[in-house]
Amino acid sequence: MQTNSPISDAELERRQTLARSVMEDLGLDALLCQAREDWIGGYVRWLTDLPAGNGYPRTVILFRDRPAAVIEMGAFGTDRTTDPADPATRGVSRVLGTPSFHSVHYTVDYDTELILAALGDAGARRIGTLCPSALPHGLMSALETTFETVDASDALDAVKAPKSAEEIDLIRQTAAMQDAVFAEVCDFIRPGVTDRDVAAHAEAVGRRLGSDQGIHLGLSAPMGEPSRFLGRPFQTRELRDGDHMSLLIETSGPGGIYLEIARTMVLGRADDHLLAAFDSVRAAQEHTLSLMAPGVAPARIAAAHDAWMQARGLPPETRLYAHGQGCEMVERPLIRRDETMPLAKDMLLAVHPGYDDGRVFAVICDNYLVTGTGVSDCLHKTDKRIFEL
Repeated sequence: MQTNSPISDAELERRQTLARSVMEDLGLDALLCQAREDWIGGYVRWLTDLPAGNGYPRTVILFRDRPAAVIEMGAFGTDRTTDPADPATRGVSRVLGTPSFHSVHYTVDYDTELILAALGDAGARRIGTLCPSALPHGLMSALETTFETVDASDALDAVKAPKSAEEIDLIRQTAAMQDAVFAEVCDFIRPGVTDRDVAAHAEAVGRRLGSDQGIHLGLSAPMGEPSRFLGRPFQTRELRDGDHMSLLIETSGPGGIYLEIARTMVLGRADDHLLAAFDSVRAAQEHTLSLMAPGVAPARIAAAHDAWMQARGLPPETRLYAHGQGCEMVERPLIRRDETMPLAKDMLLAVHPGYDDGRVFAVICDNYLVTGTGVSDCLHKTDKRIFEL
């Protein structure tokens, strides 16, 4: 048994080797991470090629001197030896399970008990945690009481963010998949369908082309009102002639790699205000890209973007308008004032400047790779324009 689009054994070994080099540098016996879903849970997928899902916790413990252990949803007493060479459990030699649910408070510590047992059985003493502030309070309290703990997030993020040759190939495949999804949406969208119909069609096409997961955000609106990024609970409106719809396709592709593309479609002709707003964000994207190169501080780029926008009478950015991607929908580096990780060659970045003036939600979104001197050509091949259909 294997996943829909597995990475190679060599790529998985590369990732675990990088993680163990971080452990060696920090003097760790084990490295621990936990996720409950696969959109922003990439430490778990990155280390095992399998994500968490359905809100069920999945904990990965990577040991310095033996294969990893996994604690996940299962029957009481689950404790099985697994084959680290088997496609379903690559790099993992032990799986422990318990039926715990973050919606049922008294079950959460069941996972903690199994985690402590796995660490104790391996003789671990100094434990590295990944994003410890996001771990359950009970788990962190138990780890800090029982072991010496170290926040290893910065160190692992630094080796995780630059992509390998195999990952870059998967990235290009995902960009092509998203281009194909958007093209099919343009063929599908028409008066009489709802926003949810459009999003569901985009999801169905993506699944057919190899996507596992992701989001499709967008609401239609009459010309002169903003078409904003909102999800399924709000996608109830029926499209009419003359409406426009901005759609964000932020989905995983081969190897579980996330990218994102956004464009605006019009059922008819766009007015001058929408066209001018799109030209502004397209120019803002080009300005940001001109600043990106290895060694550049994200805070510098974010400040320059705000200055560029304000010089043109446009609002400064209060969202996250550019960021890293990979096995996580959002990962470091973030292009904003509080990021400390400088850009480096082979990082994957989504760049999506935008603003809402009450008449339009102006947006564009594409992905780029950092090269040795700047950024690559746009990974998406979809035209950068308003699509008048």
